[in-house]
Parts: sequence; C-alpha cells; structure tokens
Amino acid sequence: MAENIIRRSPVTFDGTPARTEMRHSWTVTLEYEDQGDGPWLIDLSHRARWDLQDREIDAIQPWGLPLPDSPGRCSYKNGILINRMNRTQSALWYLTGDPPDSPEGAAYTDVTDATVFLALIGKNLASVIEKLTALDFFNPLNQPPFLLQGPLAHVPCQCVMLERSPDRSGLLFTCSRGYARDMVHAVLDAGAEFGMRPAGEAVFHNWLAELKIEN
Repeated sequence: MAENIIRRSPVTFDGTPARTEMRHSWTVTLEYEDQGDGPWLIDLSHRARWDLQDREIDAIQPWGLPLPDSPGRCSYKNGILINRMNRTQSALWYLTGDPPDSPEGAAYTDVTDATVFLALIGKNLASVIEKLTALDFFNPLNQPPFLLQGPLAHVPCQCVMLERSPDRSGLLFTCSRGYARDMVHAVLDAGAEFGMRPAGEAVFHNWLAELKIEN
C-alpha cells in the first residue's frame, strides 16, 4: 500500500542528525549536530524534479509558468526553478514547500528517484568549486541564476549557480543516483580545508528565504 512506501536518499553523510521529519515517505534531515558556520553541503534529493522534453517546448507552460527562452537561462518562481537545457529540453526543480501535482503529459518524466540533488552554499565558494570543475561559474558575463552542463568531480551534471557573491553563493547540482557516494566524498574533500560540513535542509531554507532573483 502507498502508505507503507519508504523512499531513501542515495546520499549518506558522516554526521549525526539533530532533527529529522518524515515527509512524503522520505526521512528528511533538518539539522545536523555540529554543522559549523559553512560552507555547507546539503542533500535535497527528496525534492521533486522533472525532465521536460518536447519539440514544441516553447508552447508549454508547466503550472502556468513560462520557460526561459534560451539554453542556459533559468527562472525561479513559486518555489520552482526551471532550467532551459537546450532547444527541446528543460529541467524542473521544486525547491521549497509541498510539491505541486505531477504535471501531466508524455513530455514530462519524474527523475526524483533517478538522480541525486545537492546544494553547495556559503561564503567564498570559488576556491571549492574551482577544485571540482573547469566549468566557469564565475564568469561575470553569466548572471545568476544560470545553468551549466558538464563534469563536476568528473561526473556529468546539471549545475545551477543560483547566487554568487563573496558573502552569499549557492550552487545546486544533479547527477545520476549511482554517483551519489563518490560525489559527496569529492565535494567534502575539496571543501575540507575551508571547513565545509554537511548541513540539514533548514540551513538551505534559511538561505533561500533571503535569495533575491530578478527573472
């Protein structure tokens, strides 16, 4: 029966949860003991995500929201981040609140259980990110939010720079579920000298509440 379904994140952190809650069959860690002051790596794999593909994609408005008009552009509204990947494909990530009803139609694929979803947030992330990828997230010509696709820690990823400043930066990224363990190890190892630690979803929500995006 549906109420007996248990969904598990592919991510495992070496930390002790201080607060957790059950949500839509997921055990979500809200806070870890000894999270420190950042930077942080946060597991968001329980957050709903869809892939949208269609030859006439510009005519589609998921939940009444228009898609970004060119590859690499992103929009954020009503808790939904929409990332334009190419001429016929976009990614839909639900970041906060209860997820909406799954969009109907053959153009949509629910990829929540097929991928890992992580957030890297905090101060002065450039030194950490530059150890993980050659993708240029700090090119001033790219204004957040923007999408780059390519290798992060040698793994093909979709990566969105949601905010970028010395005091507040945030990078969200997804990859195939099977890479979760190696990805977590690589990111935490790259951030170790800067005090990076795992954090719970509450840290992400507090950061997101102060996010300012002009779409």
